[in-house]
Amino acid sequence: MAENTMNFEDPKNYVNREMSWLEFDFRILNEARDKSIPLFERLKFLSITASNLDEFFMVRVASLKDQVHAGYKKPDIAGLRAEEQLTLIGARTHELVNLQYSTYNRSLLPALKQQGLIVVWEHENLTEDEGRFVDRYFQKEVYPVLTPMAVDSSRPFPLIRNKTLNIAALVKKKDEEDADLEFAMVQVPSVLPRIIELPRGENGERKVILLEEIMERNIQDLFLNYRIVSAHPFRIMRNADFDIDEEDAEDLLEEIRKKLKRRQWGEVIRLEVEEKVDKRLLKILKRELEVEDEAIYEIDGPLDLTFLMKMYGLSGFDHLKAAPYTPQPVPALMNDDDIFTNIRRGDILLHHPYQTFDPVVELIQKAAKDPDVLAIKQTLYRVSGHSPIVAALAEAAESGKQVSVLVELKARFDEENNIIWAQKLEKAGAHVIYGLVGLKTHCKIALVVRREEDGIRRYVHLGTGNYNDSTAKLYTDCGMLTCHPQYGEDATAVFNMLSGYSEPATWNKLVVAPLWLRGRCLKMIRRETSHARAGREVHIMAKMNSLCDKEIIAALYEASCAGVKIEMVIRGICCLKAGVPGLSENIQVHSIVGNFLEHARILYVENDGSPEVYMGSADWMPRNLDRRVEIMFPVEDETLKEQVIHILEVQLADNVKAHVLQPDGTYEKIDKRGKTLVLAQDQFCEEAITAAQAARGNEDVHNTRVFIPAEAEPGRTEG
Repeated sequence: MAENTMNFEDPKNYVNREMSWLEFDFRILNEARDKSIPLFERLKFLSITASNLDEFFMVRVASLKDQVHAGYKKPDIAGLRAEEQLTLIGARTHELVNLQYSTYNRSLLPALKQQGLIVVWEHENLTEDEGRFVDRYFQKEVYPVLTPMAVDSSRPFPLIRNKTLNIAALVKKKDEEDADLEFAMVQVPSVLPRIIELPRGENGERKVILLEEIMERNIQDLFLNYRIVSAHPFRIMRNADFDIDEEDAEDLLEEIRKKLKRRQWGEVIRLEVEEKVDKRLLKILKRELEVEDEAIYEIDGPLDLTFLMKMYGLSGFDHLKAAPYTPQPVPALMNDDDIFTNIRRGDILLHHPYQTFDPVVELIQKAAKDPDVLAIKQTLYRVSGHSPIVAALAEAAESGKQVSVLVELKARFDEENNIIWAQKLEKAGAHVIYGLVGLKTHCKIALVVRREEDGIRRYVHLGTGNYNDSTAKLYTDCGMLTCHPQYGEDATAVFNMLSGYSEPATWNKLVVAPLWLRGRCLKMIRRETSHARAGREVHIMAKMNSLCDKEIIAALYEASCAGVKIEMVIRGICCLKAGVPGLSENIQVHSIVGNFLEHARILYVENDGSPEVYMGSADWMPRNLDRRVEIMFPVEDETLKEQVIHILEVQLADNVKAHVLQPDGTYEKIDKRGKTLVLAQDQFCEEAITAAQAARGNEDVHNTRVFIPAEAEPGRTEG
């Protein structure tokens, strides 16, 4: 094969990370526009695009703004400086917002009305009876909570909190004919429901109105000595990204607490206002908040569409929702033996949410109560609000077991929650570690040390997702339970490294970042390249959330040019260009946007007929490979290996929810005409039900109906 002369360093061969993130939001928005999806599920998808965009601004746009302020000129992977990226982002996000509200106004509202639910967008459209109802509601439920604020020489412009919804008003004193216009405002209280259902009319039609509309209708009651000239809602987004100098922080926990408070007062990077806003009012907001024109979004509809997730909870519309899917038991554990006995029989693969997360919780709970368990060690990155795992760890510590827990305080937007858990565990007597200086600990590992008849045995859980029993019902993740001695030795080494300065000379099974993960992945990709050039069997399949590491992408390009077939399932950000002749013609990238959030990380390499399969916590991003503690682990049991390969193959065969990356950077759905439909998530549900029923001895599975809950937070790339 002739040597390829393509320059893998050329920025033109890479996609800007931020634009790729936005393209993912467009894919989610396409689900909200898909009329084949149940109506209330479409509301959820639209809500998700709004929450994703909020996080995008608070983190990614904020980071670019910081680069501009600092005079940072280094271009990104695609050759773009921060100023250029912000210009592109501004144009694309305005397109996204316009399409969001076009979808809401032209598609979803009429469809809701057809189904007997009317959203009253403007309070002027209320009937007389409805007006009386909302006025009473305002006086009884809302008025006592509000704090109206005027701005004058003695009262400066108020500090407006990040992401809060507010109503701004221009007012004039009633008793002064020539009085100047003054600015006033009131925050829409987040402690009250944003959606209020009105009494049903004679025709049985249901109506809801938003809290800000009720407040706007009654705003005169808040400023009795003034005449309201105009009043409009607005919302701001602030820079929520912060850096911590861990070297100089005497108390990391206290330092993060301080930073969390400052997050509420960061630079304003986005201002949302009503499209019909009084221009005089907008001028004041723009001046006081120091917002540039390109950061102002004039909205044709209600601000902050995340309220649609609350609307989903309205009763009486189950026929417009997908019925919930119940995670199935794991066949290897469907017996009367305890979890330790079952793990001793052989490694166990877990596939969530198709299979229940309960075995992971049970492992920690059983370990907490078992008198033969000597120690429990675990990493926690994001956990649920009432975590049974944290409760079990606390119980174990209180009973005198050695409990060591690494709680990652720097898990973005979960910092406050993790501080609470850390303090609870410390009070119970656990040894709590806050991570390594300069690194986030993102790996998912739990270790149980147990005294048994034949000596000490170590039980290990390794996973691709967080120890969060709530999101485990929504996120697709894989895990493995094992008591293989070499995994146990490595697990001990990981925790010794995290709690002290002990780094082993060699590792048996685990591949740990930032030490060797980058090198191992590159070595495997380059090995496939060498095999291809020698005419041997080659194939790479990989699944992850994001791909934006330049060195990894360049290695994939080189492998493609050598003839390696590369198939990838990448949910969100992808800086690689696929299917480009002479560069990546052997690379295919699929993005599945379904009812569950795709979250697992899996790697398969053919290796000349000796396939290797790995799972882990890391995406192929510089931050995961170089600035985090991550773990990639091999799946070596042949039966389990086949099951993991099957997961990849089914996802790559999906032709219903998959979007395929085109050479021009766009994504297109697969033409399904004349093809057998493959919906990977549905198939995994059916397979989990079939396997569980077979384990119960019930082979009659043909009448089982499978439904799936809606996807949650697909933009979250930290998890």
